[in-house]
Amino acid sequence: MQIEGAVVREQSQTFAIAVIKSSVAAGGDRALREAVASFTPIFPGMPIILMWQDMHGIPTYWGTPEIVNFLRNIEISRIPWRRYSIAA
Repeated sequence: MQIEGAVVREQSQTFAIAVIKSSVAAGGDRALREAVASFTPIFPGMPIILMWQDMHGIPTYWGTPEIVNFLRNIEISRIPWRRYSIAA
């Protein structure tokens, strides 16, 4: 399985962003926490922020509040996105 994500090094902090479907976000905090746990092997030791987009492409971020606030001010195209493989 592959996911879209990014590792960001900014302001002396390193964190990961993992893209999820909005249907996962609709599952509430428990579903979001489970999603973060599933990405931990790919991004060990890093705070993981989840990101999904609405039908207009507007991103929503979920995770550490300070990082989420930072990402709200960053153009999504500036994030270094790439594909990561997850062993099933």
